[in-house]
Amino acid sequence: MKLQILYQDQNYLAINKSAGLLVHRTKLDRLATEFAVQTLQDQINQKVYPCHRLDRATSGVLLFALNQEAAAFASQQFSERKVLKTYHAIVRGWIDDSGSIDYDLRSEDRPDRTQSALTEYNCLCRSEIPLPIGRYQQARFSLVELRPKTGRKHQLRRHMAHLRHPILGDTRHGDGAQNKFIREHYNCHQLLLRAVKLQLSHPNSRAELTILANYTGTFQRLAESLKLSRQSDREPSPAEHRV
Repeated sequence: MKLQILYQDQNYLAINKSAGLLVHRTKLDRLATEFAVQTLQDQINQKVYPCHRLDRATSGVLLFALNQEAAAFASQQFSERKVLKTYHAIVRGWIDDSGSIDYDLRSEDRPDRTQSALTEYNCLCRSEIPLPIGRYQQARFSLVELRPKTGRKHQLRRHMAHLRHPILGDTRHGDGAQNKFIREHYNCHQLLLRAVKLQLSHPNSRAELTILANYTGTFQRLAESLKLSRQSDREPSPAEHRV
């Protein structure tokens, strides 16, 4: 497997992570054989340091540092919540034009602990498909932009479920009827959540580094099939960056 590189300089490298790829080895899945860290190191023949994580099921921008100094600089920005992360998701129903979700989440690792969580969102596009789903004769969907202001586990998936607009393909927090619908009609077996933009300061110039990832693969196919793909809603190109 060869990873698509979205951006690379002497300090950072960003890839377009595919859905289903683990960032690194974990005891949670002993059967997995491919990992982003090991694959990338073999591909560029250099040690890399993951700057953040994406859930296995989430696709899109994943950032690595190429030296310890750059890793520490990025880590500080993430810990101080100075990194801006933008995701796109395809969700059930017609969501409001915009809003914020300020809803505490119980820790999935420590059920006795509750954490504050905040997500902002904007609806980019809505569609209606003339196919029955559950008790409805028409299937409605929204393409939504999500900007998490906190970094809780499965925050976006849980917040969208809280709004009753679960992300399609989410087998843990989503809607079973919707997931069955996209499997049977569109042969889609993955979570439709994608990290499309990452913004942080560069360690050398301190200028803002913006890394973009356009739609690819199953996400692109489903956005088009569900009539949610509009050129004005998408980022400039799958490998474009700005600094």
